[in-house]
Amino acid sequence: MPHKGGCCEDGVFLPSFMLKRVLIIAGEASGDLHGAGVVRELKKRIPDLDIFGIGGDRMRREGMETVIHISSMSFMGFAEVVRNLPFIRKVERMLESLLSTRPPDVVVLIDYPGFNLRFARRVKRKGIAILYYISPQVWAWHRSRVKKMKGIIDRMLVVFPFEVPFYEKEGIPVQFVGHPLVESIGLTLSRPKFCTRHNLRESKKILALLPGSRLQEIERILPTMIKAARELQHKDDVQPVVGVSSNLGSEVMRRYIPEDCGFPLVENGTYDLMASADAAIVTSGTATLETGWFGTPMAVVYKTSPLTFLIGRMLVDVPHIGLVNIVAGKGIVPEFIQGDMTSENLVAAIRKILADVEYGAVMRKELAIIKQKLEGPGASSRVAEQVIALGEAA
Repeated sequence: MPHKGGCCEDGVFLPSFMLKRVLIIAGEASGDLHGAGVVRELKKRIPDLDIFGIGGDRMRREGMETVIHISSMSFMGFAEVVRNLPFIRKVERMLESLLSTRPPDVVVLIDYPGFNLRFARRVKRKGIAILYYISPQVWAWHRSRVKKMKGIIDRMLVVFPFEVPFYEKEGIPVQFVGHPLVESIGLTLSRPKFCTRHNLRESKKILALLPGSRLQEIERILPTMIKAARELQHKDDVQPVVGVSSNLGSEVMRRYIPEDCGFPLVENGTYDLMASADAAIVTSGTATLETGWFGTPMAVVYKTSPLTFLIGRMLVDVPHIGLVNIVAGKGIVPEFIQGDMTSENLVAAIRKILADVEYGAVMRKELAIIKQKLEGPGASSRVAEQVIALGEAA
């Protein structure tokens, strides 16, 4: 619905209806990154807005009160969720209490579908408006979830254009807002400066290792990455570099890297690493899109618990698991999942990228489609406007 009100001097819309409180739930590092932009845009429009919920350091820096930090919510897989059910239930009860003692005008749910869709039912019973930003991947699995969202989710904001029809078919208000990645992605260092800062030789090939943002991912995936990288280092004169997620930090990452390894760790500079690398091994997730944005050839990997993988195989209905391939609509980069994620397979894949000039060049060229698919900047601003509009309409 259109806003009522005027504009401030810098052109930012000021609604006549002023939100008082917004509860936001972002349970993972990527949600913290994208949620930070929304918090910033909301604060720009309504400086005194009370924003609280589950988030990380980025959302906190933009002015959100994190009643629960994402570091305690990063569970991966069915088995891990079951083990942590008592804590999850405790968090749900705490948040439900806040719905009464500190009632928000709008609840914003960011991705994290296992928790958020369950909590959304509790929110709806309170009669509070719900906006869902960054859709659950219903096009990959649990398509039945779309039907269950009808009557619960008041507004769905998606970051990929192909997601729109899934919600339109069920009569759920949906809008494509573009991908927030476009707003945050960028470089601070050129390759020469990156190499100087991290004591790398510019003339040698750089291999980026991007093992993920959750401890379960690090534990299952990083050792295989390191084994492959060591062989490439010794036999192919490659320089491996490990990208560190901001929600983990280098101190935590070092616990999972052998002392004699000596690979540089890059924290708060993973975009520079992605852009400077000649090839990358990337854990499936948003990082594959980010690496693809820079046109860096890669191998996508993923490994979870046997139980989670078994259940996932019965539910997943897509030919690719890596977002970079899903968004491109075809298999641009190789994927190594579960039992296929071996050091031997990774060594062979990276060697082909680095040694076969034509193969690497074709991959770089095809990755250019990622920028086209994600559209231009402005997602966070569009989301903030929709939050305000939803509160106004409620």
